[in-house]
Amino acid sequence: MTEHHAIDELRDDAGSRKKFLKMTGGAGAAGALSLLIAACGGGDKKDTKTGGDVEIVNYALTLEHLEAEFYKEVLASGVIKDAKVGALATKFGETEQAHVDALTAAVKKLGGTPAAKPQTRFQHIIDGGPTKILTTAAAVENLGAAAYLGQAGRIKSKEILAAALSIHSVEARHAAALNELVGAGFKGSLPDGAFAKPMSMAQVLKQVQPFIAS
Repeated sequence: MTEHHAIDELRDDAGSRKKFLKMTGGAGAAGALSLLIAACGGGDKKDTKTGGDVEIVNYALTLEHLEAEFYKEVLASGVIKDAKVGALATKFGETEQAHVDALTAAVKKLGGTPAAKPQTRFQHIIDGGPTKILTTAAAVENLGAAAYLGQAGRIKSKEILAAALSIHSVEARHAAALNELVGAGFKGSLPDGAFAKPMSMAQVLKQVQPFIAS
């Protein structure tokens, strides 16, 4: 039996699309939704063997824990002296913590146990100075956007998909702002096509492994 996912229902059912767009902000989300469906390959159901929405939300929660802790440690270190960059890091850190809180609540609502905050290791990044910190922040935010997109086709709940799309948009804007700070030469600063490229759990977890102590 073919497993049904929220992205398929949104593509195929006009009533579901209308409800979803109302949840995510109306007409402004319509373009994003069409791009999301295209980027996820429409009704592609290859990646449906494991987990479910609780697994996906906990995966996102782990990534958000990493991002929130990164900004917290960077700010506490005092390495960032530029007031504009510091204000940006503060804002982004607050946003990532808001994502942590929202995803924690979502896991509980789904009847699951929220993923524990991982032990992190960012000191080697902080010791590298402001440039190293900014390039790492940009890389992590780009990775976060790709991670959400990579899971969109597996999500069953329209409410969880709406939340994921909302967070994906913010992660992408964080990435754009940081890419601009780092400079146009940074890989990923400009889109390399009409559609963003998703990344699988395995690809993302491999990229963030150096930041996880346990």
